[in-house]
Amino acid sequence: MKFWQMVNWIEVDQLIPLAQFAEELGFEGVMNSDHAIYPEQVHAPYPYSPDGKAMMSPDWPYPDCWVTIAAMAAVTRRIKFSTSIYVLPLRNVFELAKATGTLALMSDNRFILGAGLGWMKDEFDIYGVDFRTRARRTDEMIDVLRKFWDGGMVEHHGEFYDFPKVQIAPEPTQQVPIFLGGASAPALKRAATRGDGWIGAGNTPDEVPGILAEFKRLREEAGRAHLPFETLIGLSTPPDLDTFKRLHEQGMTAGISYPFYFSLGLHSSLDDKKRVMEKFAREFIRPFES
Repeated sequence: MKFWQMVNWIEVDQLIPLAQFAEELGFEGVMNSDHAIYPEQVHAPYPYSPDGKAMMSPDWPYPDCWVTIAAMAAVTRRIKFSTSIYVLPLRNVFELAKATGTLALMSDNRFILGAGLGWMKDEFDIYGVDFRTRARRTDEMIDVLRKFWDGGMVEHHGEFYDFPKVQIAPEPTQQVPIFLGGASAPALKRAATRGDGWIGAGNTPDEVPGILAEFKRLREEAGRAHLPFETLIGLSTPPDLDTFKRLHEQGMTAGISYPFYFSLGLHSSLDDKKRVMEKFAREFIRPFES
Protein backbone atom coordinates (compact mmCIF):
# COMPACT_ATOMS: atom_id res chain seq x y z
CA MET A 1 0.00 0.00 0.00
CA LYS A 2 1.09 3.54 -0.75
CA PHE A 3 0.65 6.49 1.60
CA TRP A 4 0.07 10.19 1.01
CA GLN A 5 0.72 13.06 3.40
CA MET A 6 -1.83 15.86 3.60
CA VAL A 7 -0.19 19.29 3.75
CA ASN A 8 -3.29 21.47 3.84
CA TRP A 9 -3.69 24.37 6.29
CA ILE A 10 -0.01 24.44 7.24
CA GLU A 11 2.41 27.33 7.45
CA VAL A 12 3.43 28.25 3.92
CA ASP A 13 7.15 28.40 4.73
CA GLN A 14 7.01 24.75 5.82
CA LEU A 15 5.59 23.35 2.58
CA ILE A 16 8.88 22.93 0.72
CA PRO A 17 10.87 21.26 3.53
CA LEU A 18 7.92 18.97 4.34
CA ALA A 19 7.65 17.85 0.71
CA GLN A 20 11.35 17.06 0.72
CA PHE A 21 11.01 15.20 4.00
CA ALA A 22 8.00 13.23 2.73
CA GLU A 23 10.08 12.11 -0.24
CA GLU A 24 12.91 11.09 2.08
CA LEU A 25 10.54 9.04 4.25
CA GLY A 26 9.02 7.15 1.34
CA PHE A 27 5.60 8.75 1.05
CA GLU A 28 3.98 8.29 -2.37
CA GLY A 29 2.94 11.91 -2.51
CA VAL A 30 1.62 14.99 -0.78
CA MET A 31 -1.74 16.66 -1.23
CA ASN A 32 -2.72 20.26 -0.71
CA SER A 33 -6.26 21.65 -0.66
CA ASP A 34 -8.27 24.35 -2.34
CA HIS A 35 -10.70 27.16 -1.82
CA ALA A 36 -10.52 30.13 -4.14
CA ILE A 37 -12.03 32.46 -1.57
CA TYR A 38 -13.54 31.95 1.85
CA PRO A 39 -16.54 34.10 2.81
CA GLU A 40 -16.89 35.65 6.23
CA GLN A 41 -20.32 34.03 6.48
CA VAL A 42 -20.84 30.56 4.99
CA HIS A 43 -24.45 29.51 4.58
CA ALA A 44 -23.92 26.26 2.67
CA PRO A 45 -23.96 23.10 4.82
CA TYR A 46 -20.67 21.25 5.04
CA PRO A 47 -21.32 17.67 3.83
CA TYR A 48 -18.59 15.99 5.90
CA SER A 49 -19.65 16.85 9.43
CA PRO A 50 -22.67 15.62 11.42
CA ASP A 51 -23.96 19.12 12.14
CA GLY A 52 -23.23 20.57 8.69
CA LYS A 53 -20.73 23.06 10.06
CA ALA A 54 -17.24 23.29 8.61
CA MET A 55 -14.33 23.35 11.03
CA MET A 56 -12.40 25.71 8.73
CA SER A 57 -12.50 29.48 9.02
CA PRO A 58 -11.59 32.27 6.55
CA ASP A 59 -8.10 32.77 7.99
CA TRP A 60 -7.00 29.16 7.46
CA PRO A 61 -4.33 29.13 4.72
CA TYR A 62 -5.17 28.01 1.20
CA PRO A 63 -2.12 29.04 -0.87
CA ASP A 64 -2.51 28.75 -4.63
CA CYS A 65 -2.42 25.06 -5.52
CA TRP A 66 -0.37 25.35 -8.70
CA VAL A 67 2.26 27.75 -7.35
CA THR A 68 2.62 25.57 -4.26
CA ILE A 69 2.98 22.31 -6.18
CA ALA A 70 5.42 23.86 -8.64
CA ALA A 71 7.62 25.05 -5.77
CA MET A 72 7.57 21.63 -4.09
CA ALA A 73 8.17 19.77 -7.37
CA ALA A 74 11.21 21.94 -8.12
CA VAL A 75 13.07 20.63 -5.05
CA THR A 76 12.04 16.95 -5.27
CA ARG A 77 12.60 14.17 -7.78
CA ARG A 78 10.27 11.24 -7.06
CA ILE A 79 7.31 12.23 -4.94
CA LYS A 80 3.92 12.95 -6.53
CA PHE A 81 1.56 15.84 -5.98
CA SER A 82 -2.19 16.14 -5.99
CA THR A 83 -4.99 18.43 -4.89
CA SER A 84 -7.61 17.31 -2.40
CA ILE A 85 -9.91 18.60 -3.61
CA TYR A 86 -9.66 21.24 -6.35
CA VAL A 87 -13.05 22.86 -6.99
CA LEU A 88 -13.12 22.14 -10.71
CA PRO A 89 -16.41 23.67 -11.98
CA LEU A 90 -15.63 26.99 -10.32
CA ARG A 91 -12.71 27.62 -12.66
CA ASN A 92 -11.93 28.70 -16.22
CA VAL A 93 -11.22 25.55 -18.22
CA PHE A 94 -8.69 27.20 -20.58
CA GLU A 95 -6.56 28.62 -17.77
CA LEU A 96 -6.83 25.30 -15.94
CA ALA A 97 -5.70 23.32 -18.99
CA LYS A 98 -2.68 25.57 -19.43
CA ALA A 99 -1.69 25.55 -15.73
CA THR A 100 -2.09 21.80 -15.20
CA GLY A 101 -0.49 20.84 -18.50
CA THR A 102 2.53 23.02 -17.78
CA LEU A 103 2.74 21.69 -14.22
CA ALA A 104 2.71 18.09 -15.43
CA LEU A 105 5.36 18.88 -18.02
CA MET A 106 7.69 20.66 -15.61
CA SER A 107 7.27 18.09 -12.81
CA ASP A 108 8.13 15.13 -15.05
CA ASN A 109 4.53 13.89 -14.89
CA ARG A 110 4.38 13.76 -11.09
CA PHE A 111 1.19 15.82 -10.94
CA ILE A 112 -2.31 14.41 -10.47
CA LEU A 113 -5.43 16.56 -10.66
CA GLY A 114 -7.55 15.73 -7.62
CA ALA A 115 -10.89 17.37 -8.33
CA GLY A 116 -14.46 17.57 -7.16
CA LEU A 117 -17.69 19.49 -7.61
CA GLY A 118 -17.34 21.69 -4.54
CA TRP A 119 -19.80 22.02 -1.68
CA MET A 120 -19.73 25.73 -0.83
CA LYS A 121 -22.53 27.39 -2.80
CA ASP A 122 -21.46 30.75 -1.35
CA GLU A 123 -18.17 30.49 -3.23
CA PHE A 124 -19.97 29.85 -6.53
CA ASP A 125 -22.40 32.71 -5.94
CA ILE A 126 -19.55 35.17 -5.35
CA TYR A 127 -17.76 33.93 -8.48
CA GLY A 128 -20.97 34.25 -10.47
CA VAL A 129 -20.97 30.56 -11.43
CA ASP A 130 -24.13 28.46 -11.43
CA PHE A 131 -23.95 26.00 -8.53
CA ARG A 132 -26.82 23.81 -9.80
CA THR A 133 -25.11 22.84 -13.05
CA ARG A 134 -21.69 22.12 -11.58
CA ALA A 135 -21.94 18.32 -12.09
CA ARG A 136 -22.66 18.56 -15.83
CA ARG A 137 -20.06 21.29 -16.21
CA THR A 138 -17.47 19.12 -14.44
CA ASP A 139 -18.12 16.26 -16.86
CA GLU A 140 -17.66 18.54 -19.83
CA MET A 141 -14.57 20.17 -18.33
CA ILE A 142 -12.93 16.75 -18.02
CA ASP A 143 -13.56 16.15 -21.72
CA VAL A 144 -12.12 19.55 -22.66
CA LEU A 145 -9.07 19.16 -20.42
CA ARG A 146 -8.21 15.80 -21.92
CA LYS A 147 -8.50 17.20 -25.43
CA PHE A 148 -6.04 19.97 -24.58
CA TRP A 149 -3.67 17.58 -22.81
CA ASP A 150 -3.54 15.48 -26.00
CA GLY A 151 -2.06 18.49 -27.76
CA GLY A 152 -2.53 20.03 -31.17
CA MET A 153 -5.54 21.97 -32.39
CA VAL A 154 -8.67 21.41 -30.29
CA GLU A 155 -12.28 22.29 -30.90
CA HIS A 156 -15.31 21.56 -28.74
CA HIS A 157 -19.04 22.11 -29.07
CA GLY A 158 -20.94 21.30 -25.91
CA GLU A 159 -23.47 22.61 -23.41
CA PHE A 160 -21.07 24.89 -21.52
CA TYR A 161 -18.08 25.24 -23.84
CA ASP A 162 -18.27 25.99 -27.54
CA PHE A 163 -15.10 27.08 -29.30
CA PRO A 164 -13.38 26.71 -32.69
CA LYS A 165 -9.97 25.15 -33.21
CA VAL A 166 -7.46 26.51 -30.73
CA GLN A 167 -4.22 25.23 -29.25
CA ILE A 168 -2.57 25.39 -25.83
CA ALA A 169 1.15 24.77 -26.11
CA PRO A 170 3.21 23.21 -24.79
CA GLU A 171 1.13 20.18 -23.93
CA PRO A 172 2.17 17.55 -21.37
CA THR A 173 3.92 14.44 -22.64
CA GLN A 174 1.04 12.29 -21.37
CA GLN A 175 -2.47 12.65 -20.01
CA VAL A 176 -2.69 14.13 -16.52
CA PRO A 177 -4.35 11.57 -14.20
CA ILE A 178 -7.61 12.76 -12.68
CA PHE A 179 -8.63 11.53 -9.24
CA LEU A 180 -12.18 12.55 -8.37
CA GLY A 181 -13.76 13.06 -4.96
CA GLY A 182 -17.27 12.94 -3.55
CA ALA A 183 -19.21 10.36 -1.57
CA SER A 184 -22.60 10.31 -3.29
CA ALA A 185 -23.68 7.61 -5.73
CA PRO A 186 -23.29 9.98 -8.73
CA ALA A 187 -19.82 10.98 -7.48
CA LEU A 188 -18.69 7.35 -7.25
CA LYS A 189 -20.04 6.68 -10.74
CA ARG A 190 -18.24 9.74 -12.11
CA ALA A 191 -14.95 8.61 -10.58
CA ALA A 192 -15.40 5.07 -11.89
CA THR A 193 -16.40 6.05 -15.41
CA ARG A 194 -14.43 9.25 -15.98
CA GLY A 195 -11.57 9.25 -13.49
CA ASP A 196 -8.28 7.48 -12.93
CA GLY A 197 -8.83 7.27 -9.18
CA TRP A 198 -10.91 8.34 -6.21
CA ILE A 199 -10.03 10.39 -3.14
CA GLY A 200 -12.23 9.68 -0.13
CA ALA A 201 -13.04 12.36 2.40
CA GLY A 202 -13.09 10.04 5.41
CA ASN A 203 -14.56 6.57 5.77
CA THR A 204 -14.74 3.96 8.48
CA PRO A 205 -12.86 0.73 7.77
CA ASP A 206 -16.20 -1.10 7.60
CA GLU A 207 -17.38 1.18 4.79
CA VAL A 208 -14.35 0.69 2.57
CA PRO A 209 -15.00 -2.88 1.27
CA GLY A 210 -18.45 -1.84 0.04
CA ILE A 211 -17.01 1.22 -1.72
CA LEU A 212 -14.31 -0.88 -3.38
CA ALA A 213 -16.93 -3.42 -4.51
CA GLU A 214 -19.07 -0.64 -5.95
CA PHE A 215 -16.12 0.73 -7.89
CA LYS A 216 -15.42 -2.74 -9.26
CA ARG A 217 -19.04 -3.09 -10.39
CA LEU A 218 -19.20 0.37 -11.95
CA ARG A 219 -15.91 0.01 -13.78
CA GLU A 220 -16.87 -3.40 -15.13
CA GLU A 221 -20.17 -1.97 -16.39
CA ALA A 222 -18.31 0.87 -18.08
CA GLY A 223 -15.76 -1.47 -19.68
CA ARG A 224 -12.95 0.17 -17.71
CA ALA A 225 -12.00 -2.64 -15.32
CA HIS A 226 -8.77 -3.25 -17.22
CA LEU A 227 -7.52 0.31 -16.64
CA PRO A 228 -5.47 1.38 -13.60
CA PHE A 229 -7.56 2.92 -10.83
CA GLU A 230 -6.29 4.32 -7.54
CA THR A 231 -8.28 4.54 -4.30
CA LEU A 232 -6.81 7.09 -1.86
CA ILE A 233 -8.89 6.71 1.27
CA GLY A 234 -8.56 8.65 4.48
CA LEU A 235 -9.93 6.59 7.36
CA SER A 236 -12.05 8.28 9.99
CA THR A 237 -10.62 5.98 12.67
CA PRO A 238 -7.11 6.10 14.18
CA PRO A 239 -4.52 4.55 11.83
CA ASP A 240 -3.91 0.88 12.47
CA LEU A 241 -1.50 -1.41 10.64
CA ASP A 242 -3.75 -4.47 10.66
CA THR A 243 -6.59 -2.38 9.25
CA PHE A 244 -4.40 -1.01 6.47
CA LYS A 245 -3.20 -4.52 5.60
CA ARG A 246 -6.73 -5.91 5.52
CA LEU A 247 -8.04 -3.11 3.31
CA HIS A 248 -5.00 -3.35 1.04
CA GLU A 249 -5.76 -7.03 0.48
CA GLN A 250 -9.29 -6.02 -0.51
CA GLY A 251 -8.05 -3.55 -3.11
CA MET A 252 -7.47 -0.21 -1.40
CA THR A 253 -4.35 1.21 -3.03
CA ALA A 254 -3.38 4.11 -0.77
CA GLY A 255 -3.84 5.43 2.74
CA ILE A 256 -3.61 9.00 3.94
CA SER A 257 -1.69 10.53 6.81
CA TYR A 258 -4.06 13.01 8.44
CA PRO A 259 -3.65 16.78 8.19
CA PHE A 260 -1.40 18.00 10.99
CA TYR A 261 -4.32 20.01 12.35
CA PHE A 262 -5.76 16.85 13.91
CA SER A 263 -2.60 15.85 15.77
CA LEU A 264 -0.87 19.17 16.42
CA GLY A 265 -3.46 21.91 16.01
CA LEU A 266 -3.56 24.66 13.42
CA HIS A 267 -0.06 25.95 14.20
CA SER A 268 2.98 23.81 14.97
CA SER A 269 6.68 23.80 14.33
CA LEU A 270 8.39 22.13 11.39
CA ASP A 271 10.18 19.77 13.79
CA ASP A 272 6.88 18.70 15.38
CA LYS A 273 5.41 17.92 11.97
CA LYS A 274 8.50 15.94 11.01
CA ARG A 275 8.18 13.87 14.18
CA VAL A 276 4.56 13.04 13.27
CA MET A 277 5.63 12.02 9.78
CA GLU A 278 8.53 9.92 11.05
CA LYS A 279 6.21 8.07 13.40
CA PHE A 280 3.73 7.41 10.59
CA ALA A 281 6.48 6.19 8.27
CA ARG A 282 7.92 3.91 10.95
CA GLU A 283 4.54 2.39 11.87
CA PHE A 284 2.89 2.11 8.45
CA ILE A 285 5.17 2.80 5.46
CA ARG A 286 8.09 0.61 6.59
CA PRO A 287 6.00 -2.54 7.25
CA PHE A 288 4.67 -2.43 3.67
CA GLU A 289 8.22 -2.17 2.33
CA SER A 290 9.33 -5.43 3.94
